[in-house]
Amino acid sequence: MKKKGLFSLLVKIFVSAVVLGIAAWLTPGFSISGGFGTLLITAVVVGLLSWGVVEFIGVKASPFGAGASGFLLTAVILYLTRYIVDGFSISIMGALLGALVLGIVDLVIPGNRFK
Repeated sequence: MKKKGLFSLLVKIFVSAVVLGIAAWLTPGFSISGGFGTLLITAVVVGLLSWGVVEFIGVKASPFGAGASGFLLTAVILYLTRYIVDGFSISIMGALLGALVLGIVDLVIPGNRFK
């Protein structure tokens, strides 16, 4: 991987971690404990799950980029992440609200983070 590609990937992971932190802070039923390291791991897991959905199902998992299906896929990805990452806790309602918050934050902070 080129240095530019690696740097771009690291920036996407860092920004995704910040976006997830904002979403967890704003959303009831959605919390991340363990500090920024847990946020980084969560961002990697959410990114990998989103990539898997795009690769295997062909539907973009983006809260507003793919309509209702993207919104629901984002909520499912957030909910599944709770079983993979220690320190990541989310309820079903928190996943739905978190997907909404992620979509709003994604509109404010443009970029292709969850691909």
